[in-house]
Amino acid sequence: MQNEHASGLELEGKIALVTGGTKGIGKAIAQRLKQSGATVIITARSSTDEWGEDFHFMAADLSRAGEVTRLAMQINERFGGVDLLINNMGANHAPAGGFSTLSDEDWDQALQVNLLASVRLDRMLLPAMITRGSGVIVHISSISGMFPLWDTTMAYSAAKAALNAYSKSLATEVAAQGVRVVTVSPGLTKTGAMSTFLEGLAATAGISTEEMTQQLLARVGGVPLGRMADPIEIAELVHFLVSPRASYITGANLAVDGGNFPVV
Repeated sequence: MQNEHASGLELEGKIALVTGGTKGIGKAIAQRLKQSGATVIITARSSTDEWGEDFHFMAADLSRAGEVTRLAMQINERFGGVDLLINNMGANHAPAGGFSTLSDEDWDQALQVNLLASVRLDRMLLPAMITRGSGVIVHISSISGMFPLWDTTMAYSAAKAALNAYSKSLATEVAAQGVRVVTVSPGLTKTGAMSTFLEGLAATAGISTEEMTQQLLARVGGVPLGRMADPIEIAELVHFLVSPRASYITGANLAVDGGNFPVV
């Protein structure tokens, strides 16, 4: 293992799937795993032209149960399953304003995207890991799952909190079968989705995006490191967690938030 780590190819021979892998945190994770020697499959609703032959792209809308089944069947047929599953897909599309603004459709979308897509994909791809007696699943959650904001993230936070509980339960169930399950909860991260989120809030409030950014930082109690995370900082942790160096880590929920979360 030491020689593999020294060569930078400690994931050589591993097959990884990264959902939501075409942008933001997912893109950074896919690139980092590829750098470490993994064969990387990425999935999203639509692709870009920049991936070339270095990655295997499979289009799928994972908020739809049938699309999850189709994707998993394609992966099993073509690759014989995966060794590493990074459930990164997630989004906060519900309107701001609290409980009265959220329709049944808003709640359903939050649960489909942020919880059930991962549950379904795990159910399809985990059995092959159990058969082999090895594998790692990483659920990308959010600090919002532990630190909800009623006016901006109510449905999203509830879905991510459910993902956290599910991930812990799954980790306990499959640990003895050689499969590790870990949760990563990023805080505020500089992604395109975050920029869109902040711009929408700023437009609603009638202030600049910069002012809204500062308000959001203050609302969450401030970030001791004084900035948002870069996606590669999340990717580096995920890379470590799926590597042999993290072989005794399972069931954990690791916050990557610059010190923002206010409790021990």
